[in-house]
Amino acid sequence: MDLPILEYDFDPADLIRPSIRARLGEQRLPRVAVVTFLGDVSRGWVADQGWEVASVVDMVTGTFPIWTGAYAGVDLALAELPVGAPAALIVVEQLLLLGVDTIVAVGSCGALVHVEEGEFLLPVRALRDEGSSYHYLPAARWVETDGGVRDACRASLENLGFTATDCATWTTDAFYRETAGLVAARREEGCAVVEMECAALASCAQLRSARFGQILYSADTLAGDEHDIRGWGHATRDAALTVALDAAGRLAAG
Repeated sequence: MDLPILEYDFDPADLIRPSIRARLGEQRLPRVAVVTFLGDVSRGWVADQGWEVASVVDMVTGTFPIWTGAYAGVDLALAELPVGAPAALIVVEQLLLLGVDTIVAVGSCGALVHVEEGEFLLPVRALRDEGSSYHYLPAARWVETDGGVRDACRASLENLGFTATDCATWTTDAFYRETAGLVAARREEGCAVVEMECAALASCAQLRSARFGQILYSADTLAGDEHDIRGWGHATRDAALTVALDAAGRLAAG
């Protein structure tokens, strides 16, 4: 079939970045950033720490601040991302425009196999079952995360007393189309968890010559016969933010 999503353009330039770069003027960010899907936990933390808003991503439905501040003696950037690959990428692209070259993402995932709620996982590769990644890399089934970022995340997890489990993740755009047949097929391919952004963010980082890794914690589960929301993993969010910041600090210091 002649599908438009497979019409990849190998030209890395586009018509949007130059105008956004010009509008942002002299704004610059530290080279290492944490991007989170943690809601009020991240926003509350930066407020408590007194981190300043260094840039703002304007969208029709709202604004997304990018904060900067010191953590463990190094300067970092932090942004809370909207859920879903296309919207999350708009924020990430602005981070990269302003000098970020290394990104640690952190957020929840759904379990496809038995994974305890709150368990930490490090995606080694993501199944590209979303649309955004096909605009950043030629069509392929998988995209890998950066090994060096993953190692820093693993070191931080273990240093803070957590277990770091490598995994493959299924990135999908359609939360409500995780059918029994698709879940079984993804599980058969080796996917232990499912989320909505990893493949797209990893693909964007590769195109932009940046490094990307992600820390996931298990929230709801599809490992049984029915969807079980459990506690949505909310009890793990504070610890997840600490781990991500620690990993980013290691990468910035190294």
